[in-house]
Amino acid sequence: MGILYDEKQQIFHLQSKDTSYVFQIVNAGYPAHLYWGRRIRGLQQLDRLLELKQRGSFSPSTDPDQLSFSLDTLPQEYPGYGNSDFRMPAYQAMLANGTTVTDLRYESHTILEGKPELAGLPSTYTEQDDEAQTLELTLKDALTGLTVVLTYTVFEQYDVIARSARVTNNGQETLQLQRALSMSLDLPTDRFEMLHLSGAWARERYVHKRRLEPGLQAIESRRGSSSHVQNPFVALMAEGADEDHGDVYGINLVYSGNFIAGVEVDQFYNSRLFMGINPFDFNWRLEPGEDFQTPEAILVHSSDGLGGMSRSFHDLYRSRLCRGSFRDRTRPILVNNWEATYFDFNADKIESIAKAGKELGIELFVLDDGWFGKRDNDTTSLGDWFVDRNKLPNGLEDLVSRVRSLDMQFGLWFEPEMVSPVSELYKAHPDWCLHVPDRRRTQARDQLILDLSRQDVQDYIVGAVSDILSSAPITYVKWDMNRNMTEIGSALLPPERQRETAHRYMLGLYSVLERITSAFPDILFESCSGGGGRFDAGMLYYMPQTWTSDNTDAISRLKIQYGTSIVYPISSMGAHVSAVPNHQVERITPLETRGNVALSGNFGYELDLTKFSDEEKETVKGQVALYKEVRHLVQFGDFYRLLSPFEGNDTAWMFVSKDKSEAFVIYVSVLKEPYAALGRFRLKGLDLAKDYRLENTDAIYSGDELMYAGIPTPQFKGDFESKVYRFTAV
Repeated sequence: MGILYDEKQQIFHLQSKDTSYVFQIVNAGYPAHLYWGRRIRGLQQLDRLLELKQRGSFSPSTDPDQLSFSLDTLPQEYPGYGNSDFRMPAYQAMLANGTTVTDLRYESHTILEGKPELAGLPSTYTEQDDEAQTLELTLKDALTGLTVVLTYTVFEQYDVIARSARVTNNGQETLQLQRALSMSLDLPTDRFEMLHLSGAWARERYVHKRRLEPGLQAIESRRGSSSHVQNPFVALMAEGADEDHGDVYGINLVYSGNFIAGVEVDQFYNSRLFMGINPFDFNWRLEPGEDFQTPEAILVHSSDGLGGMSRSFHDLYRSRLCRGSFRDRTRPILVNNWEATYFDFNADKIESIAKAGKELGIELFVLDDGWFGKRDNDTTSLGDWFVDRNKLPNGLEDLVSRVRSLDMQFGLWFEPEMVSPVSELYKAHPDWCLHVPDRRRTQARDQLILDLSRQDVQDYIVGAVSDILSSAPITYVKWDMNRNMTEIGSALLPPERQRETAHRYMLGLYSVLERITSAFPDILFESCSGGGGRFDAGMLYYMPQTWTSDNTDAISRLKIQYGTSIVYPISSMGAHVSAVPNHQVERITPLETRGNVALSGNFGYELDLTKFSDEEKETVKGQVALYKEVRHLVQFGDFYRLLSPFEGNDTAWMFVSKDKSEAFVIYVSVLKEPYAALGRFRLKGLDLAKDYRLENTDAIYSGDELMYAGIPTPQFKGDFESKVYRFTAV
């Protein structure tokens, strides 16, 4: 297991627990993809997986002695453009003479134990070298000195391949890197459905599927972040594959900025799958000796359908992407004051909500927007990270002390990447925002974006945030970002480097996050971008959870949380109970259902707890107590999707402990149907040989009965009803 190499055939075979990934160096140096799928043995005769066939003059051969060899039909690992491959390239560099033709050939390779870090970028990691092996494959263009090192890491216990590329200018002249994707590979069929996660603000990560067709099908972001609109993930589902069966190939980019991901089906019905930084409006100047590192792409193959793929992503990201003291710790139950007060609060009001929370068993109070500068609305003060003494006359330290005296933790909201034009910071440093000379500075939510490509801006953010975090015992931070990039330019970059700004911003953000989270290792950081506008693996490297969506409506959250679970672990999702009518969609749903849906994440409340009736308080006490009993399952157990909200009126999912001794099931029905058919739904992930007791009953079920015969579908009296089940092995 690991990386096998046959020197005679020049075949590389990357083996994980259940997966093989194979490629070969052919025809004097081209890496040709041979196979990715279920694990196969050894190295013998794998070269026969490559079949070459002459296709005519419109797919020209680069070898006159082998007319069947054409780069236009060769299944490649990192293709270029211009020397006979007409398909989507993985890289493109403009030379000093203005041309873009290069020819990368195999030069050497190295096999390493463990996994090297990526300079300046988030990535998966190992804690011990024996957890993984890494192949570094060096390709070189002999004419220009352009060198690309393709990195492949295979994790022994996960069906995962991590890929990236490092581009170096080893020549004598300056190069312009116009495209540098993280991965590309060619599959010998187009018989797939492409699944991706798309949406909008308050409607993030809805599941979309489409049959592959000849030509290009792609998703992308040009917004300066991974975005609400698209997520940096695609999966190819083989014919017949579903939630539990069949081959699924998933790819996720560990990056938070502009990206592209897609598939090109060529004229011979082969599929080129690719992902990386979006080449749109991108250019990177490479002086001699300089290099460029692409973000990491995580490749997961599952022969157990979409669910198997998801659980591989979940296990890897929980343990080898997320970091810090909270990686393996259960997360506290919180109450956030945003929808309770918005900007209108004082210390007494905040303390009253915290007291109500303590009485209900809540563990953490989070003070949201409005505590700093002159922030009475969203038109002012972003960047002025000092306490508003009109609201908090005795300072933040006093408020934190009052909350902590209740034996509750205290958390705080920031939006450090932004600046309000009406602020002391902007008045002092109007050039610190992203902008283009002589053009308007487009505002969104009355704010501009600080230029994090600049070291002085990075230092200011680190200092301002650190000063606040050092001023009081704060144990939680919500890090928000409420707009996308416009007028993407930097006052400090020369003209020839302006198209580097968006990526340099991400490198600056990652540097800021590394410095702050390292300085405050015992703070739980949660990322946010208008909810789920930057819910990606790049942010999870620094902050182990993300506010899933600003839409807290329980019924909307069925699709949002279901779609998010396709890639990201449940421990990464913030999920709160909010007031009704819901502030985003005006829907009225039962408190029980709001709680049951929010239990499937990092649980909390976002409303005025002081307004609860006695009956509601008892319901909330029950929800809080239940979550404390099951959160180890929710946050660290195996997740199984049972019924999809995209396919019917009912939604169900469940959590199973790693030892299969416990299970927690949530079932939600959207609209009541008269005289609904009696039915059953099946559970998943249990031990067939175990017996399980249904909590609060004397009923005993065998694992095989629960999984094969199922349990009765609950019958509800009205709309938006739900039910939870707990099973324990006996």
